[in-house]
Amino acid sequence: MKSSLISSLLLLALEFLPINSFAYIDQPDGILPKSSPVNPRTTIDIPTPSSPDPALLTELATFACTLADTARLQILPHWRSPRHSLAQEIKHESDRSEFQSASPVTLADRAAERAMRELIEKKYPHHGIYGEEYGVIRSDADWVWVLDPIDGTRSFITGKPLFGTLVSCLYRGTPVIGIIDQCVLEERWVGIAGQPTTMNGTPIRTDGVSSLKDAEMYSTSPEMFRNQDLLKFTSMKRAVRTPHYGADCYAYALVASGYCDVVVEADLGLYDYCALVPVLEGAGGVICDWEGRKLTLENHETSKGRVVACANEGLLEEALEILSKDPLEEDGQLALEKMGHNSALLIPDQSKVTPWLFGVMVGEVIAHLGF
Repeated sequence: MKSSLISSLLLLALEFLPINSFAYIDQPDGILPKSSPVNPRTTIDIPTPSSPDPALLTELATFACTLADTARLQILPHWRSPRHSLAQEIKHESDRSEFQSASPVTLADRAAERAMRELIEKKYPHHGIYGEEYGVIRSDADWVWVLDPIDGTRSFITGKPLFGTLVSCLYRGTPVIGIIDQCVLEERWVGIAGQPTTMNGTPIRTDGVSSLKDAEMYSTSPEMFRNQDLLKFTSMKRAVRTPHYGADCYAYALVASGYCDVVVEADLGLYDYCALVPVLEGAGGVICDWEGRKLTLENHETSKGRVVACANEGLLEEALEILSKDPLEEDGQLALEKMGHNSALLIPDQSKVTPWLFGVMVGEVIAHLGF
């Protein structure tokens, strides 16, 4: 009875107290120092840096290169080894495209990530790590390392030197350091927030065309697109001069170096794109998701791995005009037929089509059966 009455009085008091009646104090034990009297009605705002210190960025970028060097040592001994010697396994991931849901991994992938993680734990034990092969620890830390030991394992397995090691460092969820390292060709792109991107130490710039109709576009595979994403990608293919396939992270490096214009991909993991952001931006390019949102740890679930990278803002504006629209708004079935699908044989996933289109399909079935 007493405890109930006390609780009621406390709630009543809280209801009438203004919200700024409490002081928020960031002290180790929640104790206010005697030497710092504070008005209990004053809210304390403790400033925190919005951007990292440039000197610290340089230190971390040097360490990121050390991580890439370490990965090289683990990968190169297995380069163009007999495929049966690579201890291949298939990772199965649910709710991804057919292309991405069964991803190969080799002993080189695992060894390279293990070696990088060990160095991070030793040098920066309070930093987080987000790796493709061994998962996530301390993802809520201010600094998080994102690692993809071999981006393009299919290329690595089949002896094609268009894979790469991706190393990124996030500051409060935003990529501020990015490395694309191609160990076979001995090429390394380094991006640092606020600084020019370099390739093997030489500053580089994008050199894109001014219109999509003249653009060279890369994607890893057309099989990474499904449902509405496939319709949008088909529109992009028609809009550009030439679509190309099969370069993984290397395609983004080519955009940064001025050799192609656009990369469009979907269903990527966080580790597939974080390192690309500082590299593209430092070379004068632009990279975001299909709605124009920044590629960050916070936005990953919303972006769902849909990435577009362009050599300049003009190309990005044209690309987003295609990628951000719902291709089924006007006439979904007509769009599918234009792609060459037989509508009588196409059975889409109900959860992936608009309610309007699904209603039309149900209506057609009922009419066909004569109800």
